[in-house]
Amino acid sequence: MKKLMPRILAVGVATMLASTAAQAGDWVGKASYYALKGRTASGVRVGAFTAAHRTLPFGSKVRVTNLRNNRSVVVTVNDRGPFTRGRVIDVSVTAADSLGFRSAGVAPVKVEPVSD
Repeated sequence: MKKLMPRILAVGVATMLASTAAQAGDWVGKASYYALKGRTASGVRVGAFTAAHRTLPFGSKVRVTNLRNNRSVVVTVNDRGPFTRGRVIDVSVTAADSLGFRSAGVAPVKVEPVSD
């Protein structure tokens, strides 16, 4: 067991560093929108410029840029998702309108963390 502990610790530290590095980068993929009526995973309601992301902490702000028309908005992460393969973020209806993809339902986007 004593020989196993350093390996377990090393794997844990490596996993933590990898997830932190992934959070610090940009994501490129598809965005969709959602109109949730109840509360989000963070306990608040969907706002005008809010979003769901799988790993970013609640309260994180990200710039979402529609790669088809170059429109961008800053949204606040307050929910978890999307859980559909290839999608990197779900945005509120208002954000989808601003990004110009509400009628299409899905758009190719770039997601970049922004500092407060």
